[in-house]
Amino acid sequence: MTIKKVMTIAGSDTSGGAGIQADLKTFQELGVYGMTALTTIVTMDPKDWHHSVFPIALDTLKTQIDTVLSVGIDAMKTGMLGTVEIIELAAKVIDENKLEQVVIDPVMVCKGEDEALHPETTDAMRELLLPRALVVTPNLFEAGQLAGTKTPHTVEEMKEAAVKIHEQGAKFVLIKGGSKLHTEEKAVDLLYDGKEFTLYESEKFDTTYTHGAGCTYSSAITAELAKGKSVYEAVEVAKDFITAAIQEGFRLNEFVGPTWHGAYRSAESVTEYCIDCNE
Repeated sequence: MTIKKVMTIAGSDTSGGAGIQADLKTFQELGVYGMTALTTIVTMDPKDWHHSVFPIALDTLKTQIDTVLSVGIDAMKTGMLGTVEIIELAAKVIDENKLEQVVIDPVMVCKGEDEALHPETTDAMRELLLPRALVVTPNLFEAGQLAGTKTPHTVEEMKEAAVKIHEQGAKFVLIKGGSKLHTEEKAVDLLYDGKEFTLYESEKFDTTYTHGAGCTYSSAITAELAKGKSVYEAVEVAKDFITAAIQEGFRLNEFVGPTWHGAYRSAESVTEYCIDCNE
């Protein structure tokens, strides 16, 4: 049996629900071998869960990446990068190693925070990462930032943002609307390949236990790409995976509840998705 190998360049969520922790749990659940390059450590104040971010030295990050690449990878993803210098390093790594199965999750905020962690990195993401991305997976806020528009709140606004993001070089744009589109009865995500829009819909759950959902979604896509799936197939699996994980989310403490990465293995927890390729 050949196990595919994947790399995540991302931050560490000390509480375990998001970031590299979510990536590794997702990789394991989907049968690929995950390796990591840590960019930051994120901690939370026990009194109010306010986030603090502690960057890792650039040289240390580079040696982590070198370690992983010496083994070889079948796909990679990025999460919280945090600085222009780290984004430049990620772009250089993609080019020098001719990496094609690249998923960019343009993390700009920690869940529970209202403003971008490092607004100055948005331009660097547009210029350096989008042209190198097979798939970019922004949430609604991130889609607005990358597109240079307001945050989309409807499917039509998602489509408009997706077109603008695609024009910046990403081959596929997946905007994660999820349950945030209050005008929709379903949890809706939108994939755009430059020609057609594909809607992925699932049941919308009344829960706040969604910490790490975005990281988990993009990790699932990365895992499936490493296994040889097309982007469309990878998103289908990832949509099922995150739907199950959200459905089985749980309370961690008074401030946060993460998704449950083991839920996908329980057949009764997996909900069906619907696809409309011509919307």
